[in-house]
Amino acid sequence: MADFVVGDITLDIDEDGFIQQPEAWNEAIAKALAKTEGVDELTEAHWKVVNYLRDYYLEFGIAPMIRKLCKSTGFKLKEIYELFPSGPAKGACKVAGLPKPTGCV
Repeated sequence: MADFVVGDITLDIDEDGFIQQPEAWNEAIAKALAKTEGVDELTEAHWKVVNYLRDYYLEFGIAPMIRKLCKSTGFKLKEIYELFPSGPAKGACKVAGLPKPTGCV
């Protein structure tokens, strides 16, 4: 495990950069994680995806299936890749502070 520092907060991250304490996540951490994914600014569209992922994770304890993410947010998969170039699992889930989704390579 490595450390990821945002302001005065230090978080453990795995080898792929996913934080290991989802409960410690906040907007400042999301913005810092986004930069590691090549996303310099989080727009309203980014936040729609991130907040949906957070809410789903907090309710069910896992990340949603990609089809559910697209249907619930109204974004096509292509649009999610435009928002998060490394994809919905690696990029969006990482920015949302979720653990690495199962099946994510």
